[in-house]
Amino acid sequence: MNQQIIRLLQQDGRMAFSEIAQKLDVSEGTIRNRVSGLRENNMLRIVAMSDPVATEYTTDAMIGLNVAAGVTPRQVAERLESDPRVVFILWVAGRYDLVVELVSDDADAVKAFLEHEIHASKDIANADVMFGLKNFKNQFLLKRDVEDWEEAEGG
Repeated sequence: MNQQIIRLLQQDGRMAFSEIAQKLDVSEGTIRNRVSGLRENNMLRIVAMSDPVATEYTTDAMIGLNVAAGVTPRQVAERLESDPRVVFILWVAGRYDLVVELVSDDADAVKAFLEHEIHASKDIANADVMFGLKNFKNQFLLKRDVEDWEEAEGG
């Protein structure tokens, strides 16, 4: 049941205990006690996350990267992952080694990132920068979470 509670709260961290209880067919007190226990044992932390689609960043770019000879995709990913403008890094097969998504409200900051972290870096052989024009869909849910959520909804 704890996993079901967590998944529902991942969908909506402000969901009322009464609504969770109704969805899981248990009492509100049970949900309150479970959530308290999860929080006390540091198994659950409820935080706010902004949705990039809703906030409409002024600059959004996807960057296809080819790493330099003698460098692994993991090494480049580990170097880039700490930058808060980098929201997505995926090791891929095909034309690129890595696909990186970069978002910012400051176009100059994106230019600086590209200049210093991408184009001036010896661990990157080639970069193909694709600036986003319009985001039509950005789905945060993993397929596993969607299937579990649909199950909880009775679908």
